[in-house]
Amino acid sequence: MLDKLAGIEQRFAQIDEELLTVGGNYQRVAELNKERVELAPIVEKMREYRQVTKAYAEARTLLDSEQEAELKTMAEIELTELGPKIEKLEAEIKALLIPKDPRDDKNVIVEIRAGPGGDEAALFSADLFRMYSRYAERQNWKNAILSESAIGIGGYKEVIFEIKGKGAYSKLKYESGVHRVQRVPSTESSGRIHTSTSTVAVLVEVEDFEIDIPASDLDIEVFRAGGAGGQNVQKNSTAIRITHLPTGMVVICQDERSQLQNKLRALSILRARLYAKEEEKRRSEQEEARRSQVGTGERSEKIRTYNYPQNRVTDHRIGVSSYNLPAIMAGDIDEFITELANRDEAGRLSASGVSDDDDE
Repeated sequence: MLDKLAGIEQRFAQIDEELLTVGGNYQRVAELNKERVELAPIVEKMREYRQVTKAYAEARTLLDSEQEAELKTMAEIELTELGPKIEKLEAEIKALLIPKDPRDDKNVIVEIRAGPGGDEAALFSADLFRMYSRYAERQNWKNAILSESAIGIGGYKEVIFEIKGKGAYSKLKYESGVHRVQRVPSTESSGRIHTSTSTVAVLVEVEDFEIDIPASDLDIEVFRAGGAGGQNVQKNSTAIRITHLPTGMVVICQDERSQLQNKLRALSILRARLYAKEEEKRRSEQEEARRSQVGTGERSEKIRTYNYPQNRVTDHRIGVSSYNLPAIMAGDIDEFITELANRDEAGRLSASGVSDDDDE
């Protein structure tokens, strides 16, 4: 760890030197300042760590020397105070050395789709949507539906919504995968427990400049929005279907009254899907070992079971269960998210080459 810190301090000094000589190259100045801001907290902690360890070593020397008893007592007190401080600084420095995911502060687009299980799977999808909506409220995030395919009894075959707020992706990225429910459906007269599933995909909201989609790659169709009849049926053609020709991805948006708004939302969803596809390909090539520790987040992976008869929710990736299912469904999912984040952080720390035994 100390070797890594020495390299960071050297780079920090190089940045300061270059900033003095770079002149009017404003783009380069911006790049250097950005890098300096990222390194500054590590350098500050490292310098504090160096001062504390020096003081600790001096106190240890004093304690081992032939000094008066009063001085030795003072050294013992200082060692007692400095020891925990060194441990705390080491932990803080390690946390700062973990490679940051540049997507963590971004907004997200969440897609929930009913799997096998018919109406019960659609009802469970609606339950999951409410769970994430309430979690977003707890975080003071904004939540809005982008597209939905509802059934008449209050469920969703599919619902796509955006969550806007600082750190949204950093917390919700662990929710991608297959969620399984075990319960007696409201439509079941014999009281038999059914098992159904819904798929959750958490995608990063992507800006136009982050992923370019040539117009030639898109087939855009306009049609009238469907509905239950009456006021729900649009007389004008406002619904949008966009097909991404190279991948075959199809996005349909019809919930807005404006054709333009439906088009913008459809493009936003498409960009997020394409970005996620590219990120998954990159990560699968570069981080196979680490991905296996917490789970891939792929849609085919069963990540959590909601067992209503036992009042239990189990996250299979980390082996953690909660026996307060109503609280979970009300959005209290931090227990799982925190543990998943801790496991992920440990994996990234190990991948960075800094381990718990790497303090000397």
